[in-house]
Amino acid sequence: MAASPARANKPATQGLLSIGQVLARLRPEFPDLSPSKLRFLEERQLISPARTESGYRKFSPTDMDRLRFVLTMQRDHYLPLKVIRVYLDELDAGRQPDLPGTATGPIPTILPTERRLQRDELIREANATPQLLNDAVSASLIVPADLYGEPVLAVLKALVELQRTGIEPRHLRGFRASAERELGLIESALIPVSRRNDASSRAKASELSREIAGQLEIVRSSLIRSALSRLD
Repeated sequence: MAASPARANKPATQGLLSIGQVLARLRPEFPDLSPSKLRFLEERQLISPARTESGYRKFSPTDMDRLRFVLTMQRDHYLPLKVIRVYLDELDAGRQPDLPGTATGPIPTILPTERRLQRDELIREANATPQLLNDAVSASLIVPADLYGEPVLAVLKALVELQRTGIEPRHLRGFRASAERELGLIESALIPVSRRNDASSRAKASELSREIAGQLEIVRSSLIRSALSRLD
């Protein structure tokens, strides 16, 4: 991964982007991004936009790169913000830390370019067959769409490898049910925050949901590793 932008003294605000301009550029990729989300990320010290004399936030290209990276790690890896912040702080200090939760795949650069693949492109890049994709959709492992992103490509590639060991999508139908049960746990945990229907609470609920998902993933991975150790 490229080095993270350091939090240096901000240049003059001329030519920098307003919150509205930031949202216009990033919402096509991150539809749930909002002014309250940007303020929340600033409160968590993940971004540090410049301020005009009137107090308005202004974002540099470096801020945009950092923001895009944070949002990508949340969306694609379900990492809590505190984990992402520690990672970025380490980069700012000139170190090259490992990012927890991404051991099974490459860490995106600070300038990720999310691709969108058509069905034929998805099948070709995953070295899959049309039937495997159809089976994955039938097993509710992949949601059918006109265009597919990198996370779906990663899933289809994994299914290709699993198929070589005799594990078919139909054998994984329980994964969807398990995911739905975990979603129920997360929704229950969010009830106290969700009751406060204001922008700040919605941003906090969104972050908390990712933190819970990340912790559940840690527990799940630990259980699998523990079970595998009994096979040795």
